[in-house]
Amino acid sequence: MAEDNRRRFVPPPALCGFLLLMVLVFAASYAVGRAAGPVAPGMHDSTTDSGPGPGSGTDGGADSGSGSGGMGGMHGGGH
Repeated sequence: MAEDNRRRFVPPPALCGFLLLMVLVFAASYAVGRAAGPVAPGMHDSTTDSGPGPGSGTDGGADSGSGSGGMGGMHGGGH
């Protein structure tokens, strides 16, 4: 009778295989993303702050002094 109770709690092999597959897919996805690095211009690691970066308003670019969050060179939009 004790053996019957233990057998009830064993998950089906298909569920174990699916969970293992999901772990492998996510691990591979993370590894590829980590190797590719940032894919958008201006993205950087948030743990390293080496000073003002692009779009900070100190370089005299199109976004300096506009106060629009880096879109100073854009015209229109109801403003």
